[in-house]
Amino acid sequence: MGSYKSYVLTFSWAVYLFETYLSYRQHCKLQEPRRPKAIEGIVTEEEFEKARQYGLDKSRFGFLSSTWSQLENSLLIQYEFLAWAWGVAGSLIGYFGYGSEYEIFQSVFFFVIISLVGSLTSLPFSLYSTFVIEQRHGFNKQTYRLFFEDLLKGYLVGGAIGIPLISVFLWIVKSTGEQFYYYVWVFMLLFQVLMITIYPTYIQPLFNTFTPLPENELRKDIEGLAKRIEFPLTQLYVIDGSKRSSHSNAYFYGFFKNKRIVLFDTLLEDSTNPEICAVLGHELGHWKLNHVFKLFTISQVHLFFLFYLFSKFIANRALYLDFGFSDTPTLVGLMLFSYIFSPVESVLGFCMNVLSRMHEFQADAFAEKLGYAEQLKSGLIKLHTKNKGNMNPDVWYSTYHYSHPPLVERLNALGIKQE
Repeated sequence: MGSYKSYVLTFSWAVYLFETYLSYRQHCKLQEPRRPKAIEGIVTEEEFEKARQYGLDKSRFGFLSSTWSQLENSLLIQYEFLAWAWGVAGSLIGYFGYGSEYEIFQSVFFFVIISLVGSLTSLPFSLYSTFVIEQRHGFNKQTYRLFFEDLLKGYLVGGAIGIPLISVFLWIVKSTGEQFYYYVWVFMLLFQVLMITIYPTYIQPLFNTFTPLPENELRKDIEGLAKRIEFPLTQLYVIDGSKRSSHSNAYFYGFFKNKRIVLFDTLLEDSTNPEICAVLGHELGHWKLNHVFKLFTISQVHLFFLFYLFSKFIANRALYLDFGFSDTPTLVGLMLFSYIFSPVESVLGFCMNVLSRMHEFQADAFAEKLGYAEQLKSGLIKLHTKNKGNMNPDVWYSTYHYSHPPLVERLNALGIKQE
């Protein structure tokens, strides 16, 4: 076994074992039947028990799915699945009369093959998660027909976006020489801005229906909040999230002076108008405090750094040989580089979670300054109990995995101490 392959397999198993240990710690916490003292004044025993059972079901399933994923990935790496898929893609383009010199064409077929294989192996887990676990706990609203319609739409949209993206990416790499990392980064930056622009307007409506919020008291309250903090609100929508799930959410999107707010219909059903405004006060706090721009800027620095490092690996023939390749196709090289760089990505992912939790506290404080402390408290509690969130998190598990602070930490930060 080559040194690169050994390195990738060793590290992936080390991460798997570490994350499994953290999941075991969390599973032990979920097995505790009594409410932690910190939440006794927040949620009832019945609400806690429902959340605990939901968490236990997801935890058990998580052990199975993560183990399967680790075994599958290890076997695919060990037995050089990528090299096999590349060979199959080469045979397919040969059937159409094209040779190996048509690397972009072969890469597109390669992308389709590995995407289909990945989707097929993950499908049983998606079905079980949706129609057993989510169904058992009252969240799933999908039918099998809607599930597979969404799946098909996802494939079509993914292909319509992914195939041109890969083609242009490879063309840029081939056309711009050793400095390709700069041009690829500029292209990806423009592509991300394009997707942020068109996704909510043209892609998400393929899956959900957006309805303007009627002229009512809630609309007046939200427009008043937006005006108060100078948020350039242009549209206010309700999305039919209940079509698929009873989980609740709200978000905003748009550039510059064209901002839009989207409320899940499940949020409207479960919360009062002041609570909805408090939740939006938190979300708009992310905008006011420039969290979105800061995270976008960090992601661009990260992306540029990745492409620069990839330019140093792209011609490393030993890397390709270790994984069963006799040539050096660019798309394959990018995938192999992602294997090699995964230790750094793990650390960066943890750091981004730390930053995200800090931003959540800041957004809560912003909503508090708007006068929504009590409403945000009750809104957070309702959302947490409605979504059956983890009410007894293990500190190691939450520190490593959570991008949002645990409920009690958020309430305490708001100055709302629990006895």
